[in-house]
Amino acid sequence: MQETQVPSPDERTYLDHILEAWGRDQEAEALVQGTVRYSRAEARDALFRIGNALRAEGLKPGDAVGLFLANRPEGVLAQLAVHLIGCHVVFLPPEPGRGELAALAGQAEVRAIVFDPVFASHATALPGLMERPPRLLSLGPVEGTADLLAAARELPAERPAAPALAADEPVTVFYTGGTLGNPKLAAQGRALYDRMVDAVRNAPWMRGRRALAATLITHGSGHLVSVQGLVSGATVVLLPAFEAGHALTVLREERINSAMFVPPMLYELLDHPDCRPGDFPHLESLFVGGAASAPERLRQACTVFGPVIGQGYGQSEALGISVMMPEEYVDEHPERWASVGRAIDGVEVEIRDEDGTALPDGQTGELHVRGETRMLGYYRDPERTAAALHDGWLATGDVGYRDADGFLYLVDRAKDIIVTGRTSDNVYSKVLEDFLLTLDGVRNAAAVGVPDERYGEAVHVFLATDKDDAVDPAAVSAAAVAELGELYEPRAVTQLRSLPVTRIGKVDKKALRAMLGS
Repeated sequence: MQETQVPSPDERTYLDHILEAWGRDQEAEALVQGTVRYSRAEARDALFRIGNALRAEGLKPGDAVGLFLANRPEGVLAQLAVHLIGCHVVFLPPEPGRGELAALAGQAEVRAIVFDPVFASHATALPGLMERPPRLLSLGPVEGTADLLAAARELPAERPAAPALAADEPVTVFYTGGTLGNPKLAAQGRALYDRMVDAVRNAPWMRGRRALAATLITHGSGHLVSVQGLVSGATVVLLPAFEAGHALTVLREERINSAMFVPPMLYELLDHPDCRPGDFPHLESLFVGGAASAPERLRQACTVFGPVIGQGYGQSEALGISVMMPEEYVDEHPERWASVGRAIDGVEVEIRDEDGTALPDGQTGELHVRGETRMLGYYRDPERTAAALHDGWLATGDVGYRDADGFLYLVDRAKDIIVTGRTSDNVYSKVLEDFLLTLDGVRNAAAVGVPDERYGEAVHVFLATDKDDAVDPAAVSAAAVAELGELYEPRAVTQLRSLPVTRIGKVDKKALRAMLGS
């Protein structure tokens, strides 16, 4: 066993800050999921043991390790352990099919895949689909697979030595879509984690709390919550799967101080009969991210949970672009309920037209960003990297504008803009969806474009309502025209009890289009 190396101040990583926090008040809780509760001392020892177990499997600094994890403490510790020994984390999300996951792992050239037993059927199928099969390591007993946790229990709780990662070296790789068999993998470097440490240091409300990780830890939002929570010294409580009633119970019983949900999750919480004002006295910040939220729903959340609502905006390619703090929602500026806030420290934002020319405040265009949270590039994909990054700027694919006070407003994803009408004008789906959520009986809404012989595309609206016939489609169309103009008139309205969502809780517009055969 190599001797533990104490990093110099210049080499300190986010892990060193976590371990420093775990060195204080060692009986305090670090990671919690149901009845599984790790103290800081137990978490530290388990982390070192898992790191040594990964080393014993032959993994070396610079190797890529695929992580196929559920929201449980051992999953968080496995992710930390991969970084601890100087390897690259490659997150394998549960949404894609086996062929796409195999392509993802193959493109990243992962040496090993660490997986939770709940994903055993998918994980164990991957090596047979790959040209260079990786080593499979399970977080618990799975027949025919090495049990990483069992191996770790037999090893010393001593920190394995590892060199610090260079500034331009990938640290964590996120799956962010792509075409079948040719995934896009956004590689984030050390600068992102240094920014997270700085954010915690400069934000008192993030320190010493009980934080809820409600979204998957293999996606950007769940990863940020878990890492920043641990850096801050908080107890991180993990929600294994989202169900509104259970989430509300955890918020109450675990005395959660800070939480983050994606918009459909927030809407389900607000619609649940157990969501009552005054029931969450410990909650000090509730942030919404992953997609822009409807202003009407944010106001409702503020009524229920108190003046603790904020928003965060980012994407896998730029994990952290802007933030809207709770105190920035003020009566003098009601329009700010539609804003995703101002650019965070270390990030610049420009609004540009189709020719790449920067636009003045108030004009709508594509958001371009640069700064410490921007990805290094697409992992092992120079062509896509060259298409997305120009002179250090990332083209986000998000469309919006900035007001004179620096607040950003998103109106659509570029790919979701509906181009219709006699002059082929843009219908911004979020603008329409935000309005639809002000109508009685509408719990959630999504607008998509469908083929139209005359105008190229037409607007089709999906509404989540309490009953299949809770609203009158003709009245919905008339209200949209009266508020937004004829261009926004839906050609058809489909009512559902709930809208389909992805595994990370975003409305699944691909599934909605599939319902229409488009």
